[in-house]
Amino acid sequence: MMPMHPRLGAFRAALLTGWMGLSAAGILYARQKNIPLWAAVPIIAAFLVEFSFYLVPSFETVRNWLCNTLSRRWLAAAVALSAVLPYLIYSIPTGEFHWTAFATLCALIAAVSFWYVALGPSIVADALFLTLLAAIILTRSFDHIYTSSAVKGISILGHLMLIHTGALAVLVVRGGERVAFGFIPTQKEWIIGVRYFFYFIPLGFPLAIWLGVAHLSFTAGVLLWKALAYFFGALWVIALSEEFYFRALLQHWLTAWTGRPWPSLVAASILYGAAHLGFRAFPNWKMALVAAGLGCFCGMAFRKAGSMRASMVTHALVVALWRTLFVS
Repeated sequence: MMPMHPRLGAFRAALLTGWMGLSAAGILYARQKNIPLWAAVPIIAAFLVEFSFYLVPSFETVRNWLCNTLSRRWLAAAVALSAVLPYLIYSIPTGEFHWTAFATLCALIAAVSFWYVALGPSIVADALFLTLLAAIILTRSFDHIYTSSAVKGISILGHLMLIHTGALAVLVVRGGERVAFGFIPTQKEWIIGVRYFFYFIPLGFPLAIWLGVAHLSFTAGVLLWKALAYFFGALWVIALSEEFYFRALLQHWLTAWTGRPWPSLVAASILYGAAHLGFRAFPNWKMALVAAGLGCFCGMAFRKAGSMRASMVTHALVVALWRTLFVS
């Protein structure tokens, strides 16, 4: 048998570590929420499988191995299969499988996975691809597909799936994008991300308070552990996905298409703000304005570092501070 490449070994180590941590967290959560064993086991298994696929875009060696092993059509098929497996793993044993939901999921995933097989990379194809992803999220499609009578919020499984599916569709099936997609920022990216977080504070949080979007709260309990939990949760899910699509793709593509980096940064930030119009009540113009401001600072961090991981740090720090010291 061929020896595993050292960096594939790093992927395997991350996979095993994540499986152990998620398994323990899933068991504790099931006990706290009194989730029955018949529901907990397949749901935990589905999240473990999803985590396996979620890791893949972050390891360039794994992506290169896939590109060197499979044709573009087979890559798209593999991406589509990775998207539907977690749904099947949890829905069939728990009795939550529905043919209509499954058919809808397959249609959405086929569109995302085979987009660049059918159209190929171009300005129009790229713009429409981002529009497709936005439509899936804004219409809350997964709320009607991922359902569970035993666990609330199971639709997060669908959102995680769309992150890894969209990333693989661009980075593997489309190809040609050198995006620093990953979970761990470098020292330079940490420094730049933290710097733009501090730049945002004197503008963003006073603006949020003035608009009535949020107000200070000092009754959030143990702030340190909550802040750490919020930070890493935001860094590896919310910031990872939003910074990938709005900065590493949208802002980067707009700059490449127009040759004008600053107008592209502003345009991407405005669209990022617009994506928050549906926050709690539509149209939430106040939240959209604050989000657009955050988008500008994340965009500047991205431009300064040339990496989405720097803007991820800025984004995650804002979320952590917001969730621990403010009530929205």
